[in-house]
Formats: sequence, structure tokens, C-alpha cells
Amino acid sequence: MRNWTTFAITCSLVLAGCRGGDTSVSTATSTRPGGATTPAEAVLLPTRDLHDNDLAAFARDAVPPALHVRLDVAWRSGRSRWPLDELPLGAKVPAMLGALAAPGSEAKLGRDYDRQLAGAGGELRSAALALGLFGDKYLANEGDFSADERAHYRQLVAAASRWAANAPLSDAKRAHAAIARLATAARASGLRSEADFARLGMDDSLRRLSTFEKVMKGVLAGYGLDLDATLAGMRASEVERDGNHARVRMQYRFGSRDIDAVIAVERRDGRWYVADFLRHAEAAAGPATPAQ
Repeated sequence: MRNWTTFAITCSLVLAGCRGGDTSVSTATSTRPGGATTPAEAVLLPTRDLHDNDLAAFARDAVPPALHVRLDVAWRSGRSRWPLDELPLGAKVPAMLGALAAPGSEAKLGRDYDRQLAGAGGELRSAALALGLFGDKYLANEGDFSADERAHYRQLVAAASRWAANAPLSDAKRAHAAIARLATAARASGLRSEADFARLGMDDSLRRLSTFEKVMKGVLAGYGLDLDATLAGMRASEVERDGNHARVRMQYRFGSRDIDAVIAVERRDGRWYVADFLRHAEAAAGPATPAQ
């Protein structure tokens, strides 16, 4: 059950922190080509996809078409789960869905919660603050992060830690209702194992996960973290540009804190993409083959 609580906090980091948003950007559709026409839109489009619970569109907007094809091949072979790889616990998503979708999961997870976390408000608050300090230290010195990521994610960890410390995570009635909602959504996704992810491929798996994302955001809203409001309220503006490279400033509010970060974006084949997304996706896809 501790894994479930950790996953909820992690999802809040990724969904809210992934990249800003703005109401001037139109909703993604299945016919619109991926990628952005300006540096700021390279940040705004993927964020709008997250706001609209369209993870397949997020994957399309975050990388060039040829890289998207390579990622699907890697996904089907089990070598990659990008963009879930952007989650610190992304590798655990199939197992987490399987546990939630299992028959009787509500009762089992509910018992686990009651035994370990119900009423433990002080313990949970201390753990959230301690994890925030640990996360900040890790991001400052460890891991494969760019300088932009370190600066951005350290702000996010501090904000998420503060939110978790004050959220009613020890409220048993609220937790049991959340478990029931997540279990129903997990079963509806049809995703139970790594084999399902591989069989369905990246786009279909992400479309199925989108319904779960919507429920997860609703659960987090019940704990005082309105990610849709955060995503809708974000702003992005171009800071500088040099040929096919630019930097974009993101400003948004996460929980009770304001986040202000600058990230790099790149232009490929006339479209703009977040540079760190490209770096992570290239690594996940592996070397291109002649057939790709």
C-alpha cells in the first residue's frame, strides 16, 4: 500500500510538472500533425494533452514522427515504456495496474492501508518532509538529469513534499473511496501486465491509460491537488533563440508554491520539441535501424 501512496505523489509530480500550459493552445486531435510551430508551443502542446487526458497525443507532440515509430517498436519489444519512463516509478505502472485490477483488490488494499497508514497523520507528514529533503539532495547530486531538469525538479519536489505533508493521506474513509475509484479505472483500462502493454503497442496502451489518468487526477483533487487547474494556469514564453535551439520560461503554481523554470527546446524538421524529452526518448528507442 505504501507503493500506491508513493505512486500517487509521483503522478502528481509528472502530470503537473511535465511542462506548462496555456488556454490559447487548441486541444490536440488525432488528425493534427505532432510537434509545435514555436518554441513556447513545444512546452504548451504536451501540457494541453495532459490537461485533456490524451497521453497518445502527448507522445505524438513530444517527439518527431520517425522517433515516435522507433519508440513504438521498442515499446512492443518491451525495451521501453516511454513516455511512462518520464515517471520515476514508470517501470512499476504495469504491476500497479495489475494489482488494482485484481479481483478483490479493494478489500486487500483497503486492509493494507488500514494496517499501515490509517490515522498515521504525523508519521505521514514527517515522511513526506523527509522524502522532500532526500529528493532534493538526490536531484542536486545524482541521477541522469540535465541542469534544466535539476533546477525544475528540485522546485517540484519541494512543492510536492509540502503538499503531501498537509494532505489528508491518513483519512481512511477518503483512502478507501480512492482505492475503489482507481481499481475500477484500472479494470476498465484492460491493462493488467507487461504482456498487455506489448501486445497493444504504445498508442493504444496510452489511450487506455488516459482514462486512468483522468481518474487519478480526480483522486488527487480530493486530496487538495487540482492538477487540471495547475495545467490550465501555466504560462510559457520564449526567452532566447539561436537557430534551431531556444530556451523557454515556464511559470505555474503547484499546490501552494509558484514554480519558475527555464528549459531548452530544439527544432527538428521544422517543428519544436522539449530537448530533455528528445534526449530521454532517443535513449529509450535505442539506435535507429535501416528499416526505421
